[in-house]
Amino acid sequence: MKQNKKQEKKQKLRGQEGFEEYYKGIFGQRWDKLKDSLVNENDSVEYHIPGAEKSYFLDSASVLAAACLPLQDAEKILDLCAAPGGKTIVLASRMDSQARLYSNERSPDRKHRLSLSVESCIPPQIAERITVSCSDGSTWCTRQTECFDRILLDAPCSSERHVISSPKYLAEWSLSRIKTVTSEQWALLSSAYRLLEPNGILLYSTCAICPDENDGMIERLQKKYNKDGESLTFLEAKADQSIKGKFSEISFPSYEKTKYGYQILPDTQNGAGPIYFAIIKKIKSINK
Repeated sequence: MKQNKKQEKKQKLRGQEGFEEYYKGIFGQRWDKLKDSLVNENDSVEYHIPGAEKSYFLDSASVLAAACLPLQDAEKILDLCAAPGGKTIVLASRMDSQARLYSNERSPDRKHRLSLSVESCIPPQIAERITVSCSDGSTWCTRQTECFDRILLDAPCSSERHVISSPKYLAEWSLSRIKTVTSEQWALLSSAYRLLEPNGILLYSTCAICPDENDGMIERLQKKYNKDGESLTFLEAKADQSIKGKFSEISFPSYEKTKYGYQILPDTQNGAGPIYFAIIKKIKSINK
């Protein structure tokens, strides 16, 4: 009975008051400081590839996450939800000379923005090895499987930084928003895992602070695919330090370890983040 009442109370959480109660329940005394940091601007840094027409500006935490996907010897790289293009640009600057990068976005309007970013922020000799597509990443696995050796999935998320800065979105907030988002995330994550070759590496990231969208997604992946602990493993975060000074005058923010991944929160990192990421290596095929 007590459990039912607790569930009923959670379901009634709505609007600004519900938003406050929900996240305070997660972060406790830390919430007030974290909330204030979410209202302020993030830690934007300039990223410039020599030979490109323009620089790209993105959160330093996003640069760090993209720099933690190992790319050495990778030949087919997929950025599954790539718009507006920041992480694609970081991946393009780091990939080997023989590698190809496939940058995908399901929204035609956002795909157009992604194409413009590739054209203006990546030198032609690298851009010619990038294919920009417009496709629903959650259904891509119905057409192909196990065909990429590296995948970055920066999944759509609750993006609390944007919610908290918008009176309209804050008034409309409810737990059903998280339920809808996690359903979408799971469809994309399970598709991405099916698209990953054995011994390939997948980096999953969000800009959410909700645990259901972060470690919750990775735990679900592990329960479904990690049979007897032999199907996937988690890699330690090791950012590519070579991009410092070469492409950006950046100081990487520090991250906090979670159960399965890493999180960067703006209250302790001078506005960087929020970003969550986990690095997953597929050990063997799921099709056998």
